[in-house]
Amino acid sequence: MKYFSFLLLISTLSFAQNYQQYVNPMIGTGGHGHTFPGATVPFGMVQLSPDTRIDGSWDGCSGYHYSDNVIYGFSHTHLNGTGVSDFGDIMLMPTMGEPSLDNKIYSSKFSHFNEKAATGFYAVKLDDDDIDVALTASTRVGFHEYTFNKSGQANIILDLNHRDHLIMGEVRIIDNKTIEVLRRSEAWARDQYVFSRIEFNQPMVITKVNNNAFAPAKVTDRFFAGSLLAISFSKQVKKGEKLLVKVSLSPTSYEGAKLNMSEINHWDFKKVRTEAEKLWNKELSKIEVSSSDKNKMAIFYTALYHTMMQPNIAQDLDGKYRGRDNQIHTAKGFDYYSVFSLWDTFRAAHPLYTLIYKKRTADFINTFLKQYEQGGRLPVWELASNETDCMIGYHSVSVMADAMAKGIKGFDYEKAFEAAKHSAMLDHLGLDAYKKNGFISIDDEHESISKTVEYAYDDWCIAQMAKMLNKQEDYQYFIKRSQNWKNIFDWKTGFMRPKKNGGWDKPFDPREVNNNFTEGNSWQYSFFVLQDIPGMIQAYGGKEKFEAKLDEMFNSESKTTGREQVDVTGLIGQYAHGNEPSHHMAYLYNFIGKPEKTKEKVRYILDEFYKNTPDGLIGNEDCGQMSAWYVLSSMGMYAVTPGNSEWTFTEPYFDTVKIHFENNEVLTITKKAHKGYLKEVMAKAQKEIFPEITPVPVIEADSKSFKDKMKIEIVSQNPNDVLYWMIEDPSKPRSGKPIWNKYTKPFEVAETTAIRAYAERNGKNSSIVTANFIKKPNDYTITIQSQYNPQYHAGGDSGLIDGIFGNENWRKGDWQGYQGQDFEAIIDLNNSKKVTSLSARFLQDSRAWILMPTKVEFYTSEDNHNFKLVKTIENKLDAKNTEVQIAAFESSIPETKARYVKIKAYKYGKLPEWHQGFGGDAFIFIDEITIK
Repeated sequence: MKYFSFLLLISTLSFAQNYQQYVNPMIGTGGHGHTFPGATVPFGMVQLSPDTRIDGSWDGCSGYHYSDNVIYGFSHTHLNGTGVSDFGDIMLMPTMGEPSLDNKIYSSKFSHFNEKAATGFYAVKLDDDDIDVALTASTRVGFHEYTFNKSGQANIILDLNHRDHLIMGEVRIIDNKTIEVLRRSEAWARDQYVFSRIEFNQPMVITKVNNNAFAPAKVTDRFFAGSLLAISFSKQVKKGEKLLVKVSLSPTSYEGAKLNMSEINHWDFKKVRTEAEKLWNKELSKIEVSSSDKNKMAIFYTALYHTMMQPNIAQDLDGKYRGRDNQIHTAKGFDYYSVFSLWDTFRAAHPLYTLIYKKRTADFINTFLKQYEQGGRLPVWELASNETDCMIGYHSVSVMADAMAKGIKGFDYEKAFEAAKHSAMLDHLGLDAYKKNGFISIDDEHESISKTVEYAYDDWCIAQMAKMLNKQEDYQYFIKRSQNWKNIFDWKTGFMRPKKNGGWDKPFDPREVNNNFTEGNSWQYSFFVLQDIPGMIQAYGGKEKFEAKLDEMFNSESKTTGREQVDVTGLIGQYAHGNEPSHHMAYLYNFIGKPEKTKEKVRYILDEFYKNTPDGLIGNEDCGQMSAWYVLSSMGMYAVTPGNSEWTFTEPYFDTVKIHFENNEVLTITKKAHKGYLKEVMAKAQKEIFPEITPVPVIEADSKSFKDKMKIEIVSQNPNDVLYWMIEDPSKPRSGKPIWNKYTKPFEVAETTAIRAYAERNGKNSSIVTANFIKKPNDYTITIQSQYNPQYHAGGDSGLIDGIFGNENWRKGDWQGYQGQDFEAIIDLNNSKKVTSLSARFLQDSRAWILMPTKVEFYTSEDNHNFKLVKTIENKLDAKNTEVQIAAFESSIPETKARYVKIKAYKYGKLPEWHQGFGGDAFIFIDEITIK
């Protein structure tokens, strides 16, 4: 009897810890969640999952979308919820009969009715050949079990050209049960290495090869290589017979893959699946919640599961890894990771890790520091030892500052500060202008508003690191830089507003999604002052006006204008939960004494934007960030300002929450109180005393170019500011000490000139702001017959003949863009002239759908009715050339008398099949038509 009672206790405890049973990996595989349903273990190198998308489409970023009914194969690497496609390495596909290496033939239909996904496990029936597939995994090894329900020839297809571009593939035949594979590929990660060892439990023979090696490949060969490589391995099977396959991965070498295979040194599929479940239960039990609502339990534990799918271990069992310098190194005293979606995850995922993964947080940071040492700078969005430079900011400093503020040890604080300061002092991505002027304008860099406010927050993080290390000079420098957001805050409209040529960009619509913002609009960036929330409230005019502004945002029409941005989803007014810049905003009510409004908004988001369905995520999962928001908010807490140790609170979603810390302490959260280990969540941040900065003045004018003269006005936020200005001739070098004039009233300029100005307040000068005004080189007028995209207007029609030349960074707004149409315009020279030369500049950025016109025609006329074709210039730039390039379609012509010149540029048309935007309409981008 006692023996029975002990067993019952064991059983009860085991059941109580069975949190993996609640996970539904299908959440996020539909809609725009971009998750995958396959087998993986926490932070594992292998993500073994079916691929239903091979076209690089946006909703196919993970390789799988719930709306599909065809599986192309099962590959071993996948991204969780990203907005750019990559991975899908080492793809295997079982078939029967005569093998085909054509993915249209070896693919198979499937039904969700015959599909099952759980932690560390995935199963599906392939309908075409009646094959049951079951998948599981360890950290570095994927395990396949194929059950063939018919007798005959069974094939396993290995296709190295699956999904992304194969730079070079290799297959080495070790014996009839073992092969080695190298897949070097290019996609989002421009140069990715995956080594693999594949072991079959039964002897296999090669039955077909598709290869582009110099010598034709034979099935008897022992080595295959090339940029085209697919092989079928076959054997005869009886009805119901199983084939087992193990696939290990390594980023370093064949030897690494062989070593990593030792993680699974047997052929017991069920044992591997059970071990994967145990790993998930161990990690998921770090946070315990309970509810009678099964959907809430599924949503919570799937969210926690999604936060633990990355970053991914990226070292072999012996610690070897491929560094950012593409060399092989050995991690000593830490584990090396990859896949850092830092623009997303610094907000909630990494703060969550500081609660439950202190050792792993230190490992992440040690990975950052090695990437700094080996790659020259901290990661921005690192993927497979490649820096993609996707997104903005240098938010690895946020992760480091947050860890330091919370006392996490295990990494070199001094080295972390050195690396952080290095990132902030570079001269790329608008930082040169930001350092010099105190803000970024449209003239300097695209996404200028987002970069200015995010750099300012990152600078505050660096200041906190400097303060902790007693580096006072650095602290004062970066804390002052953290106030740069004030230089783009429009005190009249109450918005962060783009600046162009020293003044506010016009027209301005805070709902407009355009290239001045990163995946958002002014509403979604005007509350991004995480580092100085009291200062932000003051800038809006105090708590009441700040509350009114927040209310206006949440209560506005749930519709944006401008560019269609697929990331901007989950709208509550102008709040967009489907993308990260909004994630802290509901908690801002706490800072003005309105916690009931925080509670209301957070509860609405938890209820409405997270569901236990395939389309249960309102936007991209983004490597755990979307789910981390849910996990923290359902516990009633959020880190509004990563980089200090303070959490802000609201009512928890569950009646009881228990957090288990690495030091074996436990915190219990109820709707009434926090009990137990309070140190982690009840810390208070020191009040920051920010230095006063004088915001830059605004130089106002009707346009950048003018015909005869231009009125200039200089204004400042504070009427008590003293303003100073000076005129420079941009064609002459500066000499001597500048002579500043005190500004008293508007003035006019009549020649091409540069205006410089600054404001002085209480003895403190602002940064100097500069505006360039250009006298038009002609008195021409232009009539454009085509309709440019409102996002790409270049200042209007006259922008094509104003003497201002756009450069390769077309996102700054100096180019006119025309999509799906030819470009046609007529220039009136105002009187008859002798024309000898014609030129029009075009830009190509193939990745952005911008392609050269197929040809450009120039016509002349004296009466604007009868036009004569004088020159046709064919395009010579290949559409597959992905470098951003400017080409002048120009030519001398025999002297021709004309008053009117017509130009017609012919569109490229629909994007071809090889393009990721296949079927979409290409753009023509034009700037500056020159007639001599």
